[in-house]
Amino acid sequence: MSGKKRYVLVGSAGRAEFFYGAIATEYKETSELTAFCDTNQTRMDYSNRQLTEKYGYHAVNTYKAHEFERMIAEEKPDAVIVTSVDRTHHTYIIRAMELGCDVITEKPMTVDEEKCQEILDAVERTGKNVRVTFNYRYAPHHTKARELIRDGAIGDVTSVHFEWLLNTRHGADYFRRWHRDKRNSGGLLVHKSTHHFDLVNFWIGSQPDTVFAFGDLLFYGKENAEKRGVTNFYTRSTGAPAAKDDPFALHMDESPSLKGLYLDAEHEDGYIRDQSVFGDGISIEDTMGVMVRYKNKAILTYSLNAYLPWEGYRIAFNGTKGRIEMNIVEQSYVNSGGDKALEGALKNKSIIVYPMFDAPYEVEVEEKAGGHGGGDPVLLNDIFGTPTDDEFNRAADHVDGARSILTGIAANRSIRTGQSVRIDDLVKFYN
Repeated sequence: MSGKKRYVLVGSAGRAEFFYGAIATEYKETSELTAFCDTNQTRMDYSNRQLTEKYGYHAVNTYKAHEFERMIAEEKPDAVIVTSVDRTHHTYIIRAMELGCDVITEKPMTVDEEKCQEILDAVERTGKNVRVTFNYRYAPHHTKARELIRDGAIGDVTSVHFEWLLNTRHGADYFRRWHRDKRNSGGLLVHKSTHHFDLVNFWIGSQPDTVFAFGDLLFYGKENAEKRGVTNFYTRSTGAPAAKDDPFALHMDESPSLKGLYLDAEHEDGYIRDQSVFGDGISIEDTMGVMVRYKNKAILTYSLNAYLPWEGYRIAFNGTKGRIEMNIVEQSYVNSGGDKALEGALKNKSIIVYPMFDAPYEVEVEEKAGGHGGGDPVLLNDIFGTPTDDEFNRAADHVDGARSILTGIAANRSIRTGQSVRIDDLVKFYN
């Protein structure tokens, strides 16, 4: 055990396996998982079975959410991994630091400016480290875009056009589960777009300054379905006759992981994972447009839609010496519904550079195995393995985590008020 870093994990549902599976296999010589903490014992028991039966690891101790401080005292972890519901991230991040632990948190770091400020204050107060797991930074094609821009392939970046498409499998999934309540997730402009806004910050080496946005629920939800003539509704998919042939339905009894993590755990907390995407009670948007002005004067135009026929994104970087176009098609997935390596895996990609006074050329990038375009394995090695010096500085801290979510938080405020929002008016940074 000597020399191993000790970890505990808070939130043992869908995203947790990404971390505990890595510790139990590739990184068992450098890392040790000692405990799960969750509101739901059934879910922790399922994750322990995964550890022992799927990964050949030992079962770990389990603690309910109200026992978090006792867990820290008994397990004495070096770091706490936070993969709970987004609105609770700040609670565990802050208390973990106050109890002397570093933190590795799933994105988004938190969901609103007040909670963000509390985290920034706690880092300043405790001196502990917060790591935000932006796996998209590590995808080879994203790193290549950063390299091209850094090396001046198109001069100074003046504008970015970024269109992200979520399809009717992956995109719909946010409208079935807890993410559909904006209080839990901050909406897709925080929960999902934190990846994208972080990438722009990373690519152009600047920070967001002013944000304006529109957004609405125009496809999902009962009212929209009724406008399209739908008359046959159901509350949840599993076991509902009306959902039998619905392509938007999620049948949890047909997936061992969804059944074990959610269906079998409902009796403890009442959480329904397979709600109808055309039901009432959805408070997040499915159609969003954002404009951002950066500190370096570059302009971002951003679009996110969650009901499209294919999954992926189109990006154009315009600069003083040319243009870069990046087009990516990704593998669609449902969280916890299959192989983790297929989450965001590449299907097709292209990067083309258009110099201002020369012939365009395509940039070849070696594809890597693993989820999120090959970024997941590199991120995991950076966290649990033996990372080498990184010329691109892809490791993200609490400041990176804050700057990515603040674009989405500002966009949410802009949608509510109809006004542009200055990032500097939302929180105070210490560095």
